[in-house]
Amino acid sequence: MLNFKNIAIRRGSRLLFSEASFTIHKGQKIGLTGANGTGKSSLFAMLRGELHADEGEFSMPPNLEVAHVAQETPALECSAIDYVLDGDRELRALQQQLQDAEQAHDGIKLAELHVALEHAGGYTAQARASRLLNGLGFTTEQESRSVSSFSGGWRMRLNLAQALMCRSDVLLLDEPTNHLDLDAVIYLQDWLVKYPGTLLLISHDRDFLDTITDHIVHIEQNKAEIYTGNYSDFERMRAEKLAQQQTAFEKQQREIAHIQSFVDRFKAQATKARQAQSRIKALERMELIAQAHVDSPFGFSFPPPKKMPNPLIKLEEADIGYGDKVVVHNASLSISPGDRIGLLGPNGAGKSSLIKVLSGQMPALRGKLTNAQDLHIGYFAQHQLEQLRLDESPLWHLQQLDKQALEKDLRNFLGGFDFRGDKVNDPIGPFSGGEKARLVLAILVYQNPNLLLLDEPTNHLDLEMRHALSVALQEYQGAIVVVSHDRHLLRSVTDQLLLVADGRIQAFDGDLDDYKQWLAEQKKACDEPDTQAAANNVSRKDQRKQDAERRQRLKPMLDAVKKAEAAVEKYHKEQQELEQQLADPAIYSEENKDALKKLLSRKAQVDDALEQAELDWMTAEENLSQAE
Repeated sequence: MLNFKNIAIRRGSRLLFSEASFTIHKGQKIGLTGANGTGKSSLFAMLRGELHADEGEFSMPPNLEVAHVAQETPALECSAIDYVLDGDRELRALQQQLQDAEQAHDGIKLAELHVALEHAGGYTAQARASRLLNGLGFTTEQESRSVSSFSGGWRMRLNLAQALMCRSDVLLLDEPTNHLDLDAVIYLQDWLVKYPGTLLLISHDRDFLDTITDHIVHIEQNKAEIYTGNYSDFERMRAEKLAQQQTAFEKQQREIAHIQSFVDRFKAQATKARQAQSRIKALERMELIAQAHVDSPFGFSFPPPKKMPNPLIKLEEADIGYGDKVVVHNASLSISPGDRIGLLGPNGAGKSSLIKVLSGQMPALRGKLTNAQDLHIGYFAQHQLEQLRLDESPLWHLQQLDKQALEKDLRNFLGGFDFRGDKVNDPIGPFSGGEKARLVLAILVYQNPNLLLLDEPTNHLDLEMRHALSVALQEYQGAIVVVSHDRHLLRSVTDQLLLVADGRIQAFDGDLDDYKQWLAEQKKACDEPDTQAAANNVSRKDQRKQDAERRQRLKPMLDAVKKAEAAVEKYHKEQQELEQQLADPAIYSEENKDALKKLLSRKAQVDDALEQAELDWMTAEENLSQAE
């Protein structure tokens, strides 16, 4: 049991929460929710022993194995699978004792250790680690690659696999889906449902929370309270609590009527397609969700686009990829006003590349892209957060779009994205990733596009902002193409799914549950035992020779990957150092004006260099993948 008795935690002089009293029992799966900055990660730090409660008493049984995902990954030369196996600390200790006993020629001790190793699952550990890596998107070949050869996002997946490999009593996961695509999210979800220990999970993915959790600890207004049930159950209880307040109740009824009228309109237009029926169900659930979010700090909508040409954009017989590597062949796609398209497909299949081609960020290798004369694209991708002016304010960014706008109107607009009071004039350098993402979305909404291209728009956004974005997108009158691992968003705002896989784009005749089944079938096909080597009766000597020849053949490409990876790491590290300097409020004083200019100039250079290094790395990875 984990016992919390009148716990209070502060960050400096600021109180995060106080008087938190609840008990978490063995085997329970707890979702930890609340706005960014309310104290969720601080609570995790307390559980790991990295900070102590300012008030109250926390207790847990001694000798519990607590696992969590490391935030940093050293550039190790050990293989990915060995790195994951390191997560099973008991296994590694037994293996070391076995080695010592062998050197000491202690037969009795060896026999005892082999029994202990079997009891600890030591003989199946390699297979367990391999399954984890495969489920999180790694190929069999990548298992033997060094940790240092992977990019930052893939190293975070390795850290996650290492934490899951630990046979823990308590597992702490803080936004584990942030670096995952939809396929890996579904695998992780299924794994956590079966996890026998006590789980504490911070996540802004409501479908993920709903499927896994049986309790919610919600932090708001400096209080942490526990609710029985999953996230939807928590919303229902919170809605009832809010409805007892008259002002909240009145706002709640307006929101319910608003959602219901949209559901009714959509029903009248929807076909019998599975995706359309799935979206109707999602919208009907929005009535409950609206009740639980009536006091959200966010509230915005897309104005009707001024012009809606038909079609908006047309892609014909296009090959999409990088350099000589084609990831999507002969793609044709016509997008009309009102189209609401979700892109599905494995990691690396070409979803983001397709969006980049449609947005004009990269050219197709072959084929034709035709834009309507009055096409106005709103494109969201994570790299756009880096293109914000860190020394300028949210208000300044909007004023660059509309010089004639009244400051009062711009302030009101920014208020819908929870930029209020002095916040609208603050330099955005110290802003969190979530605040920067909100500002990029605010800029996108203000420009009134008629085609939205959204590549993982919910990364960094908390549950309240994700809800506000879903509501706004439901009423948006233009066309939408979205890539997201947030299944609630996909269910709520799309009614057509396209599958990008095996070098093709094709309609997916089903919903997200069918896609999960499709993934399972694909995995099963890949897992069929390869009997060819046995049939050919290849000797171990011949196999070693073939492996050596293969390594020699791939060496130039592996070296290119390592070189590009080193450049990415170098510029990423310098970028972080510069951002840390820019986060210091003192740099924006008048006496530091020249220093600020130099910092911003260098930041721009590093951003460009990092973008080029990432492109070089991606090309090198693609070349290696093709050669393999």
